[in-house]
Amino acid sequence: MSRQKFSLVTDIPLIIWLTLVWSALWQDFGPGTLIPGFIIAIVVVNFFYLPPVGLSGRFNVLSLIAFSGRFLVDLVTASFEVFWLAISKGPDLRNAVVAVRLRTRSDLILTATGHVTSLVPGSFVLEVDRGSSTLYLHCLNIVTPKDADAVRASVLRSEAGLIRIMGTRKELDELRAEESTP
Repeated sequence: MSRQKFSLVTDIPLIIWLTLVWSALWQDFGPGTLIPGFIIAIVVVNFFYLPPVGLSGRFNVLSLIAFSGRFLVDLVTASFEVFWLAISKGPDLRNAVVAVRLRTRSDLILTATGHVTSLVPGSFVLEVDRGSSTLYLHCLNIVTPKDADAVRASVLRSEAGLIRIMGTRKELDELRAEESTP
């Protein structure tokens, strides 16, 4: 089944993205890998159904810088926490599955939030319920409901950062209204 035709504005970013993924998989960004990757991306885009990714049309570089800094701090902190838990508690560590319902309905932000969450040590995404925008996470060291709430707050903070970077104007306005409400 061939896919529905979309505009060049939709196809070009997808072709570039697929070409970069191809080169990353080969771990080579030379012309000998980029050119075949570009040709394969064109074939994939024209002959296979790929649902369009809804882009908001906005991208905030300053928010990306702030988000990246916060992500690196979370990454380093969580790495040390997991290291300490492995040494101090070992196999006696209590784990839990925590459901986090996100604000967004965007597949792109939902996916990005899941990836960012899984990259930070101590939790990973077990399942995504796209219909309700819910991530189900397996988390380390969840002993009390307060611990689960801390995980939820952390994931929602990551989602908020991604909305600030590339969310729709409506999502950004809703986030600002939520943050201004006590």
